[in-house]
Order: sequence, then structure tokens, then C-alpha cells
Amino acid sequence: RLFGGLVLDVKRKAPWFWSDFRDGLSLQCLASFLFLYCACMSPVITFGGLLGEATNGHISAMESLLGASMTGVVYSLFAGQPLTILGSTGPVLVFEKILYKFCKEYTLSYLSLRACIGLWTAFFCIVLVATDASCLVCYITRFTEEAFASLICIIFIYEALEKLSHLRETYPVHMHSKLDFLTIYYCKCEAPTHPSNETLRFWESNKINVSGIAWENLTVTECRYLHGEFQGPACGRNGPYTPNVLFWCCILFFSTFVLSSLLKKFKTSRYFPTRVRSTVSDFAVFLSIVVMVLIDFMVGIPSPKLHVPHMFKPTRDDRGWFINPIGPNPWWTVLAALIPALLCTILIFMDQQITAVIVNRKEHRLKKGCGYHLDLFMVAVMLGVCSVMGLPWFVAATVLSITHVNSLKVESECSAPGEQPKFLGIREQRVTGLMIFVLMGCSVFFTSVLKFIPMPVLYGVFLYMGVSSLRGIQFFDRLKLFWMPAKHQPDFIYLRHVPLRKVHFFTMIQLICLVLLWAIKVSRAAIIFPLMVLALVFVRKVMDFCFSKRELSFLDDLMPERKKKKKKKKLDDAKTEGEEEEVKLAGCSGLALSLGLADPSEINISDEMSKRTVW
Repeated sequence: RLFGGLVLDVKRKAPWFWSDFRDGLSLQCLASFLFLYCACMSPVITFGGLLGEATNGHISAMESLLGASMTGVVYSLFAGQPLTILGSTGPVLVFEKILYKFCKEYTLSYLSLRACIGLWTAFFCIVLVATDASCLVCYITRFTEEAFASLICIIFIYEALEKLSHLRETYPVHMHSKLDFLTIYYCKCEAPTHPSNETLRFWESNKINVSGIAWENLTVTECRYLHGEFQGPACGRNGPYTPNVLFWCCILFFSTFVLSSLLKKFKTSRYFPTRVRSTVSDFAVFLSIVVMVLIDFMVGIPSPKLHVPHMFKPTRDDRGWFINPIGPNPWWTVLAALIPALLCTILIFMDQQITAVIVNRKEHRLKKGCGYHLDLFMVAVMLGVCSVMGLPWFVAATVLSITHVNSLKVESECSAPGEQPKFLGIREQRVTGLMIFVLMGCSVFFTSVLKFIPMPVLYGVFLYMGVSSLRGIQFFDRLKLFWMPAKHQPDFIYLRHVPLRKVHFFTMIQLICLVLLWAIKVSRAAIIFPLMVLALVFVRKVMDFCFSKRELSFLDDLMPERKKKKKKKKLDDAKTEGEEEEVKLAGCSGLALSLGLADPSEINISDEMSKRTVW
């Protein structure tokens, strides 16, 4: 039925709408959105900066902040699953780079062509909603979602470590320095001996008298501005060596990760009352950020800080907040935009739905239902709005969504000594997501506070999110079995019913798929990444010929889910009938023994009244 799934999603979620706000009035929700606000700010700003470099400032940090805030607020208010957090993705950045390069080569307006592609993508996503295409998520099984989630978690961990290592280029270390020569190490500014044509033009245009400048008295910033050169044994490639900064960044990075992990586990500590332990555990990451910021401020080493735009205006003066989809481009570009829009549609659909499947897992015990069609519809609408305004596109972010769900876990208040708390479910509400993106939109006015947050601290938060999101992924549990003797293996349900060699075979296939996805993600072919994720569904289907249905029922969810439920119902009905027959026979045997009969079959119960009498 046309838009049938969307209508059902609205009917399912509408009765819970007001309770979504009432349930958000909790201290745990306050801790969740304060932590995730800090966690979401850095990737949005970083993504905006990378996009600014790739597009020559057409879309940069300010556009990224505004787009994330607008999309996140609307999604949190009206989406079917508000626990999902929207973010930017790597393949989108690759697509933007290719599109900008193409427009530059053929002298086309980048923002206008991008607006056309975005509007077509939004249209195709709405067509998918109208045709109930989101029902295809039943073919996204644990095999596919775990491969995708594992890849995103590994990318988070890898990028956190990579960004830390890149700080060495900005803050180089003076290696092999001798303590006895510390008094004669220097790095001073000098006039360039062989100035380039660019430098000569700069001096001429700014009317700079080179001979009248006291070069040795200039600061580092002044020397770089005037195109001077640094000379001396304490000079690196781009200027003087900066003492202590790199090692201090490493201390901040790993301290944030360790402190966040320890405070999160404080809930199971033996000390302090339950309420205190729970509060500290809920605010673990936020407390870690505050502690590290205070320590960094007191120590005073100039670590790199978070940069937020100061003024609310487009990055470039030659563009506004509304983009004409045709603009100076020829009319045929509107039709040509169909082809890249199809690829973008696959990217948006796969990213959104796989993340939604992970959030809606049965083990999370969600009670308010899902809304796959409604989620995709809201993403499509905001994608069209962002395209017309010249803002980045945002879709469900896997690691941020998993972290959001984990931060809202509700556990029983154990009272007996030594008793472990039981998992009760997730605090389902819309307040945390809404507040995250409202604060993000107001970040332009918080620059006086945000400028104190060191970037290594946020990198440490990324590492914590990546590592914590890996917990609970069955794939990594199965990977550990390769190096674990049988007597030390945990009592997993699939190890009881599936031979170990078959478990290893299943894990190896998943590992090969993960490696291939990683290779494509980091290569120039990253733009076809969504197609490779889609291919995982077909790989899983081929595995039906390698494993029996019984084995796959323990290692993975069979496709589709509704068939599995029907089959289970039939088995349960047959089992119930068999149990009733056994009970009747047992009852007849007991009656025969009590009457002293030799053979229980001598009792003949023919009519319903006799059966009732016997029972």
C-alpha cells in the first residue's frame, strides 16, 4: 500500500510522543547528552574543516554546524527511532571531493549541481518510503550488521590514533638533543635568501621594505606572515621545535580514555552508596573531559584546542543560505544529476537502515517500537533542505548511536551484597538527541568556553567510544575463540549446538568481508563503499549453501524474520500438542495403577464427560 509502512510507523509512535519527553526528565539523560554533545562536536567541526579544504571553502565548519543542528533537531522531534544519532560519513566526503573536482574541470557551479543531486536523492528516498522498501531490512541479519558496525568501530579507533600521530607534524620533537648544548640551541627568523615569485609579489603588493625589518626580533607568527625563514639547530621543518606539547597530548589522550573506562566501571564498585556510584558512572565521560580540561589549564602547556566558528554567516562571501539548483549551469545538468543521485541513495539507505537495525536489536529490549519508514522519510526531507541551503548531508552515525544507546541503559538497583545488577532495558526518549543538537546550534555563542577543550581529550573520547562499542559484538567473541583452548571457552549458546570448525569458518568469512570493506574504504574506490555493504547481504544469502538452517539459527538470524516466526509458531504448537498427549497418557497410567489394573490400556475413555471425570 502506498506509504502504508509510513502510516503504520506514525500510528505506532504517536501514542508514545509525549511520554518520550516525560521519560527524558532524568539525571541519566542529562549525563548522556552532555557527554554526547562533546563527542558530536569534534567530528562535526573536523568534517566541516575537511569539507572546507576539499571544496575551497564553499562548505565549511559553519555550514557543518548549522546542518547538523537543523537535521538533528528535526530528526529527534519527529523520527521513529530518536535514539539514533545523525552524523557525517567518510563516503560522503569522498563523493564531495570527486564532485568538486568534476565541477572545477568542466567550469560548472559546484553548489548548484550538488543541490540537484541532493534533491534527486531526497526524491528517490521518498520513493523508497512510498514503496515500503524499508521492509528489506529483514534481510540485514547479524552477519551484515556486525561486519558494518565492526568496521565503523575500528575506523573510530584508527582515526583517533591517527589524529594523535598527526600532531607530531605540527609539534615536532627535537630528537637526539644533548643536554650540554641547551645553552646554544636557537631558532631565529631570517630574510629568505632566495625568495620565490609569490613572496616577491606579496612584498610588492603590501609595500614591505625588506631591508628595514629587524628579522631576528620577529615572533613566529610575524615571521610566517612576512614569508621569512627559520634558521638554527632548534628549528624543525615548519618552524621552531615546540617543547613538551606532543608528549603532553599523548598524556591527555590516554588519560581521558583510561579515566572514562574506570569511572564507567565505578558502578560495580564496592564503595559508596548505589546512587553515588550510578551517578558517577552515568557522568563518566563528561567528568573525564572536565578533569582533563582543568589539568590542561593548570599545567599551561599550549596543547591544540577545539576551534569553533565565531560568527554566524556563510564561510564564503560569494554565497548565501539559498542555492539555486540550476544557477549558471546548463539545463541538462538537472537530468545528469540522476546518475550520482542513485549512488547517493544507496549510501543513505544502507547507512541509515543498518544503523537503525543495530539500535533496534532485540537484546536492547525496546518497548516503544521502531520506525524504519519514518526515519528514512525524515532523513530524506532534511537532505533536500540541506541541499537547497548548501549544507552537508547527515545520516545515522553507527558508533554515536551505539554509544547513545549504551549511555541510556537501565539496570536494577541490586540490594544484596555481591549481587550483579540486571539489565532492564533502554530509557527511550527524545530529550537527549534534541538537546545535543540544540546545544550544537548554540555553539557559536559558547566559543569562550569551548576554546579551552584540548583536541587530544576529544580524540581520547573517540577511542573510548570505539572500544566500548565493540563490546557485545558477537564477531569479536568468536575471533577470540581461535586462540582459546576448549576448556577455557565461555559457555556460548552457539558452541553447544554448532561444531567449533563451523564457528571458525563462519568467523573467517565475516573477517574476510571486513578486510575487503576496510580496503575499499581507505582506497580511491571509497565511493562504491555502499555497494559493497549491500553485497554483504548477498554473501550472507550464499552462506545458506555452506551451513544448515539449524547452525545459522544459532550463529545468525535467518532471513526473513517473519518466516522464522511462523516456523517457530508451528514448532511450538506441535510441541504443545505432544505435551498434552503425554500428560493424558500419564494420567491414564496413574489411574490404572491406582485401580490395580495390570495394563493401563484397559481403561477406555471415549466421551468428553469421562475425560473430565478422570482429570
